[in-house]
Amino acid sequence: MSQPLVECVPNFSEGRDPAVIAAITDAIEAVEGAVLLDVDPGAATNRTVVTFVGPPDAVVEAAVAAGVTAARVIDMRRHHGEHPRFGAMDVCPLVPVRDITMEETAALAREVGRRLGEAGITVYLYEHAASADHRRNLAAVRAGEYEGLADKLADPEWQPDFGPAEFNARAGATAVGARDFLVAYNVNLNTTSTRRANAIAFDVREKGRIKREGDSLTGSIVRDAAGEPVWEPGMLKAVKAIGWFIEEYGIAQISMNLTNISVTPIHVAFDAAVDRAAARGMRVTGSEIVGLVPLRAMLDAGRHYLRKQQRSTGVADSELLKIAVRSMGLDDLAPFDPAEKIIEYRLGDGEGRLAALTVREFVEATAAESPAPGGGSAAALAGALGAALGAMVANLSSHKRGWDDRWEEFSDWAEQGKGLSARLLALIDEDTAAFDAVLAAHRIPAAGEDEAAARHEAIEAATRHATEVPLQVMETALASFEVLAAMAEQGLDSSVSDAGVGALLAAAAVRGAGLNVRINAAGLADGTPFLVRADGLEVEAAEAQAGVLRTVRGRIDGTG
Repeated sequence: MSQPLVECVPNFSEGRDPAVIAAITDAIEAVEGAVLLDVDPGAATNRTVVTFVGPPDAVVEAAVAAGVTAARVIDMRRHHGEHPRFGAMDVCPLVPVRDITMEETAALAREVGRRLGEAGITVYLYEHAASADHRRNLAAVRAGEYEGLADKLADPEWQPDFGPAEFNARAGATAVGARDFLVAYNVNLNTTSTRRANAIAFDVREKGRIKREGDSLTGSIVRDAAGEPVWEPGMLKAVKAIGWFIEEYGIAQISMNLTNISVTPIHVAFDAAVDRAAARGMRVTGSEIVGLVPLRAMLDAGRHYLRKQQRSTGVADSELLKIAVRSMGLDDLAPFDPAEKIIEYRLGDGEGRLAALTVREFVEATAAESPAPGGGSAAALAGALGAALGAMVANLSSHKRGWDDRWEEFSDWAEQGKGLSARLLALIDEDTAAFDAVLAAHRIPAAGEDEAAARHEAIEAATRHATEVPLQVMETALASFEVLAAMAEQGLDSSVSDAGVGALLAAAAVRGAGLNVRINAAGLADGTPFLVRADGLEVEAAEAQAGVLRTVRGRIDGTG
């Protein structure tokens, strides 16, 4: 299964000296598992924004290494730049990307802060990692900047969360936090007017615009009891936006920061801009994502636009991405390359080695003089094909003329089938990896008593996992019968045989993986529970297969 993925976007108070920047990025790249994605130095701001990702432990190690290195190679006493700052590694936000909660990411941020503090760096926690409400906002934490840090540290309200409370003139302080994924997103307009682009930006951004009496542009500003301007909120939460003119392209844009794409996804921001542009006599011609974007954000956009067309969303990810790119005009100014723009794809975090093979390559690899891939991976492939056939029948049925009122029903079945098929595809490689781990455990030396005990323990653990994986194949393939049974009963007449073939493949997957469970469980000290579970799954699969085939034959023969 995919492992948790965390992004880290530390900002360093150096943007002009390549040697200093390289020392910091070298420290990040020296950590196994941390993948450096982007280094963006700014001379005017004298600041460098670095982006790297990886599994949680690697990100923590790399963030600490970067912070310690920055404190060594940057001297804040000599720093000048346009951007607010108060330390060498000024801010260090951690961002959950996949399979990890915000609470877990905040705990990682606190761990980074603790370790930086132990290294002698003054640390404040902010956003979701904050230790108090008044510390959540980065601007409040950094108020006074480097020049006011000594006074801040003397204030009992602003004692650091970790590290020394004495002013370190060389390193300053670091703000470590956990925040949502921020997407920099620009919407293109068929105008050159910055003022009109700003009007749309004010319409959509959360902050909105200052409220005026009468005319929205020239009327008197409405003020509250304290004399402060009253603001009229905009349409979208967690969105910051302004309008600007891009000379390179000769157009005006609405430049947005989507600070929480779980609250306002990219496609929602795009649709709002389209709506407000039309209301103001303009047209959106496309958009662009600046930097990287999580895969889920693009897939959600693809599903959104398919739903608007009343089309099934249970299609391949590649199709969802095409729909998203075309619908939001992401290739209006430059080609949108998913391999470069989607964070998981930049990591090469796609299909496993076996699942990515062509049909011919997989068959030839199976036939080769090697025990893997073997029956377990082949069973998982059979299950993936069975579930995919269920999804296919659902997708075809959702688009049948005269069944327009049922598109969503079939779309849901297609989504379910697609998800099961994707899981079984992943299990193709997991089964082979589990087998390889058993072989590796058997190769552990056992010269002495301690080594022999460690070897035995490793073999037992690897064999247990090699038994659990085919059991997952059985369970997942069995789950696909729900989709196949529904499609055998309700799907297109012309595709009912496909549902039948899917049932045969799913049953073969259950029985084939069951054989792997048996042979591996035999090597366990307590393998009986695995055998009992496998027997039950085989009985269920046989009954489900018989039911689907009865339905299929009945519909083909005209008796069902």
